Amino acid sequence: MITGVLILLMLGAAPAHAAGYRYWSFWRWSDGGWAYQQQGPAVHVPADGAVEGWRFAVSPDGGQDAARPAAAGDFAAVCAATPAVDGRKRVAVVLDFGGAADAPGGESPPAARTACAVVTPRASSAEVLATVAPPLRYDTNGLLCAIAGYPRGGCADQLGAAGAPATTSAPDAAALPSDTASAARTSAGPVLGVGAGLALVAVLGAGAAWQVRRRR
Repeated sequence: MITGVLILLMLGAAPAHAAGYRYWSFWRWSDGGWAYQQQGPAVHVPADGAVEGWRFAVSPDGGQDAARPAAAGDFAAVCAATPAVDGRKRVAVVLDFGGAADAPGGESPPAARTACAVVTPRASSAEVLATVAPPLRYDTNGLLCAIAGYPRGGCADQLGAAGAPATTSAPDAAALPSDTASAARTSAGPVLGVGAGLALVAVLGAGAAWQVRRRR
């Protein structure tokens, strides 16, 4: 009985496999490396001299585990040819469109590139991006789906084991243009299935009955 209960618990509590999604993740250059941006681009206001990165890739839905931009965030190099302007700020942007394995069917990723945005001091990251990489495409929930027109279709598509888009999708919270849109994230965790739960109840019930007969 004990063995059966342990097997059922192990099967029922097995964690769900992490889903993979094809999406744009949002990063900031900090202390010599890329750090996942916790705020959405419409909320975050970068400082003058900041470096922001965007990477399109098939990644797990988990923020920190997403693929980072391949290039380093060197503000001096990106904005070397863009002079400072009084009353404006400069923000370096690194765009990494991913590789062929990340591209949706029928599309080829553009080459990675950088740009230096000159914007008003209160300009958000979304406004910075719109300045240097139009057109941007958003879905009805405000999720950023395309930068510089790439990809042409789809938005945070969930991929199955074979790499084919599934019927559901989950957005990346940091790629959303507002904090409220981050509620669209989905999650999965250890769950005891209904069938396993009923079987466990049956096993425990049989064990209890056996104990009663034994005491008689």
